[in-house]
Amino acid sequence: MSKGATPQQQTLPQPLPQAGGEKSARRWPLVVELAKSRAMAATPAWPPRSTPRLFVETQLAEGTDVRVEGGQAHYLLSVLRLKVGDPVKVFDDITGEWLGIASAVGKRDLILTISAQLRARDPVPDLWLCAAPIKKGRIDWVAEKACELGVGRLVPVLTRRTVIDRLNLDRLRTHMIEAAEQCDRTALPELAEAVKLEPLLRNWPTDRALFFADEAGGAPAAEAMSAHQGPAAILIGPEGGFDDAEREAIRALPQAVGVGLGPRILRAETAAAAAVAIWMSAAGDW
Repeated sequence: MSKGATPQQQTLPQPLPQAGGEKSARRWPLVVELAKSRAMAATPAWPPRSTPRLFVETQLAEGTDVRVEGGQAHYLLSVLRLKVGDPVKVFDDITGEWLGIASAVGKRDLILTISAQLRARDPVPDLWLCAAPIKKGRIDWVAEKACELGVGRLVPVLTRRTVIDRLNLDRLRTHMIEAAEQCDRTALPELAEAVKLEPLLRNWPTDRALFFADEAGGAPAAEAMSAHQGPAAILIGPEGGFDDAEREAIRALPQAVGVGLGPRILRAETAAAAAVAIWMSAAGDW
């Protein structure tokens, strides 16, 4: 401490050199305030970004108690070691995303008390993905990526060359739920029952464009999709493609537009993801 200075005086910063005259002197209080603001501790975000997310079938509201059981409870309790007072983000595909606080924890289940809404349900782009079922594992991947990319509705379509005619819709929905939990989506795609191609085309909505991946060639997908505004769907055939009669039936639909997906031959699941990504980019979702 310098001679004759009080402790309070000694802690104050020394004046800046006055080389700039009055202008530098006027700037000094701003420098002090900036230093103070940088010295303040940052307020931690709440809830933290690492907070787990869960989908629940219960419609959520402030004050609601939600019981979590089964695999979700095992994940929270055994893997994440969740304790009373810990936060969980919860969404219901109806009202949006909410903050839940663990209010009771058991060995195989727990209670989340809903305390506040974090955000409303996200708007969903009006895009259907109509895809022929492919082998187990790969069709699961299609359902997962359709959710991640923002598809509004997934429609399994049975064609003459489809190798699978029976689908486990519960398994597909589980994959979409897990994808929504991971990708921060608050709205789940609608999962339709499998339908044959003929009745799908016969009952096609007049106001919805149908972009189908045409192995025989079509307009570049990005150009065709950018030129259209409004409800749309993408139709992807099976591993063997559409047969000639199916292709002609699709082309006969006034709303149908054949599109190409580049110079390479794509697997069915790759074509589905690529076409959806192109449409989302053209629609401004990306």
